[in-house]
Amino acid sequence: MQLRWLNRPAPYLPVWQSMQDFTEDRGADTPDALWLVEHAPVYTLGQAGLESHILNPHGIPVVHCNRGGQVTYHGPGQVVLYTLVDLRRHRVFVRDFVTLLEQTVLDVLADLGVPSACRKPGAPGIYVPQSALSDPQGDALAKIAALGIKVRRGCAYHGVALNVDMDLGPFAGINPCGYAGLQTVDVRSCGVRADLVDVGERLARRFTAAWESVAG
Repeated sequence: MQLRWLNRPAPYLPVWQSMQDFTEDRGADTPDALWLVEHAPVYTLGQAGLESHILNPHGIPVVHCNRGGQVTYHGPGQVVLYTLVDLRRHRVFVRDFVTLLEQTVLDVLADLGVPSACRKPGAPGIYVPQSALSDPQGDALAKIAALGIKVRRGCAYHGVALNVDMDLGPFAGINPCGYAGLQTVDVRSCGVRADLVDVGERLARRFTAAWESVAG
């Protein structure tokens, strides 16, 4: 597994193109790769995403991409782990891969001391209950990590984005992941101070260990 940090903050489009090029050019023996990045501000709309979920972009670029899912925001203070892995070679099913990505985030949040992080049935990603926040605004779940993948010729790319310590205001310009009124939070909102690079490295280590256990 090759790990690479991209320049920060990175514009979204060149990174997306590089992921596509890597996937198209890889052969049967190409090593899997992990890319870590902090993006410049951008909204990304998944391949089946509805523009109606973009409420007011306030001048932030909107990119239509080919991952699964609806609309989300990437920006400074959020770490993204892009997982460029060959599912077919390792006989890993897409559903199991999504579960592995979610578990990676859950394990990292547990390491950091973020309480009660969980999955939400039927809604990919990771959430925390409002009661776990420093400033709770209700009793519903708030989203702290979004995921979306694309599979091409048995190989996956895109990945998972974890909110660490960011300006959450741009999330108000969209229905995050297609859910009106969904609150989006970060690690800091949960009362935990964390360094973005350290969190990225933890994600990479946790993912690598989990991937090796299922892929052999």
